[in-house]
Amino acid sequence: MGLLYHGGITGTGSYVPEKVITNKDLEKIVDTSDEWIVTRTGIRERRISDITMATSDMANIAATRAIENAGLSPEDIDLIILATVTPDSNVPSTACIVQHNIGAVNAAAFDINAACSGFIYGLITANQFIATGIYRNILVIGAESLSKFTDWSDRNTCILFGDGAGAVVVSRVDKGFGILSQYLGADGSGSDLLKIEAGGSRKPASLETIEQRLHYFYMDGSEVFKFAVRIMASASEEVVKQAGLANGDIDLLVPHQANIRIIDAARKRLGLNREKVFVNLDRLGNMSAASIPVALDEAVGSGSIKKGNNVLVVGFGGGLTWASAIMKWAY
Repeated sequence: MGLLYHGGITGTGSYVPEKVITNKDLEKIVDTSDEWIVTRTGIRERRISDITMATSDMANIAATRAIENAGLSPEDIDLIILATVTPDSNVPSTACIVQHNIGAVNAAAFDINAACSGFIYGLITANQFIATGIYRNILVIGAESLSKFTDWSDRNTCILFGDGAGAVVVSRVDKGFGILSQYLGADGSGSDLLKIEAGGSRKPASLETIEQRLHYFYMDGSEVFKFAVRIMASASEEVVKQAGLANGDIDLLVPHQANIRIIDAARKRLGLNREKVFVNLDRLGNMSAASIPVALDEAVGSGSIKKGNNVLVVGFGGGLTWASAIMKWAY
């Protein structure tokens, strides 16, 4: 089937918890320092959700804001795609919980897990439904409660993660606007580099897995770093080429907010000035699938994205996965 319509983002929304954990706070619980964290990652603080707040609670707020921003009602939403590695529970999907909570009574709903690439995976999936005319309005959410799966005694990972949720509405837009090109990738040979080892069918929860702290995030930082530096740049260049653009045509790069050194390496490879790269990881840390949609909402709110801008989004994550897309902003 040929493409009948053009899909693009028509509304954004986000939510981050009020509680702030600074690097100085982390100095009190693990052997680290503010200077070391900032130098190595660029992160100064992150937001942490209350113990009673689940991933769906944050997603509800971000979703409602995105729908309102798009000038729609919840009943107008045909499909909800929610990207997360920290669902409320294994069953049901967090997307179904959000569907009920926001009153999107006409929407189908499902979760996807592509780790930090998840939002772009969802965005590209949504675009296929729009382009083929199956659906008109799709809600794509990235939401994470990473703090609840973080080992706060592990200084290699607890300095990185924050909680939050971002959402966009993807709808039909005029020809020449919306998603111009898209790219997905995966390499399962790196599945052990970033993982939560226990809690699934391979290693069900047991006293032993709990004692061994296997229900928290594990990351081989040096290997993930090398992978990320390589793939962020190559995935970006791939969608620029597919869209028939040059690097100089990019108005704003909105990368996954994992590490400032990774972002800077991609920026330099693309030949972009710092002003053309949106960064908020200094305030929010790495929010996995929520990072890019929260950054998009902040960029729209600050005026960094305007109608007609060429916006490049790119991410990488556990799996290993990577994804990128270029959009001509539609509003």
